[in-house]
Amino acid sequence: MSRDESVHGLVDQLFRREAGRMVASLTRSFGPAHLALAEEVVQEALIQALKRWPFGVPDQPVAWLYRVARNLALDRLRRHQRFRGKAEAVKQSMTPPEAEDDGVFLAGEITDDQLRLIFLCCHPELGRDARVALTLKTVLGFSVREIARAFLSRESTVAQRLVRAQRRIKDRGIPFEVPGPQELPSRLDAVLEALYLAFNEGYGAHEGDRLVRADLCAEALRMVTQLALRTDTGRPAVHALAALLCFQASRLPARVDVDGDLRLLAEQDRSLWDQNLVRRAFGHFAYASEGNEFTTYHLEAAIAAHHSKAAGDEDTDWAAILDLYDQLLALNPSPIVALNRSVALSRVQGPEAGLAAVAEIEAHSALRDYYLLPATRADLFSRLGAVEQASDCYRQALARPCSEPERRFLERRLASFTQEVASA
Repeated sequence: MSRDESVHGLVDQLFRREAGRMVASLTRSFGPAHLALAEEVVQEALIQALKRWPFGVPDQPVAWLYRVARNLALDRLRRHQRFRGKAEAVKQSMTPPEAEDDGVFLAGEITDDQLRLIFLCCHPELGRDARVALTLKTVLGFSVREIARAFLSRESTVAQRLVRAQRRIKDRGIPFEVPGPQELPSRLDAVLEALYLAFNEGYGAHEGDRLVRADLCAEALRMVTQLALRTDTGRPAVHALAALLCFQASRLPARVDVDGDLRLLAEQDRSLWDQNLVRRAFGHFAYASEGNEFTTYHLEAAIAAHHSKAAGDEDTDWAAILDLYDQLLALNPSPIVALNRSVALSRVQGPEAGLAAVAEIEAHSALRDYYLLPATRADLFSRLGAVEQASDCYRQALARPCSEPERRFLERRLASFTQEVASA
């Protein structure tokens, strides 16, 4: 690996791990009205690192990024007359003791600033989509493109949504604070949704050379776990999401092979599943069952639990999973849930029933560019021995956006069917 590639990898890792914390700290110092500025200077600090670090990485890279971002923000704000009198006080408040400088963004518990930033992004003054999008971008460092794919939306729509959300925070003077007990539950729902989407992007990246982005999965799981362990945020729904993410994360070692190629759940070596995470998942699931709260996270965690308990694909209780999908679809009637349900239905009633269920949703606009729709149809046709129909569906799937490992998987499947047709 060249020095430039090594530096690029380090900066990318720091961006994923530290950018949200840096933005949170800068927002505390400069105020929520300057949230957009905080994001901009953190991005600029990372760009400067890409330019300068090939000539030598600093001993304390996180502290270096923090100082550069802080100085960039101060330089910009000094140009505004009303801020000049406050600049020195802000600078002092943002200068940690030298001995602690590199520990400002240590991994572990969610910092108070991070928690405030999450709840700032999820304020009820902002719309649902804006809350989730702002959390993904500001706290977790998602790009506009990644958010658009997570929402199955257009990049221009997401960009406009983010600009409007930042403007509303400034115009309404939304405070940088953790809400009180009465507001907390409604605000927490948006936080959980954002972390859920973040984990899903890490578990199956929509684009790029890697299927799995373990760093993103780890950060989302870390935040959800910390929220579950806090007395003020440890609701059953939070534990349910923590259980779900632990179940899913336990499969990561088996999700791709040594070449980075996709391994379907039915093909995975379950001995590679992380049993420590499975135990943690069942522990969170026990707490999730307390009280009267019942959410989509409970149902998805229950589905994942059935897979975790099965010794293999053939031992899976598909009837129980189908019943859980029926309940999930009633709570969340989305086309993605319906598509997943069709797979469970096919395992209980056969591939014809699965194809009929897919036919009911295939015209949905949200699935227009979703490669898993034709890929699911291809798998169902292959189970029926309909080789030509399966091949056509794999071609349709390859024409839609997906990651490179997913593309290689589809190409392998298509090649195998093409050979079968040629030899027939």
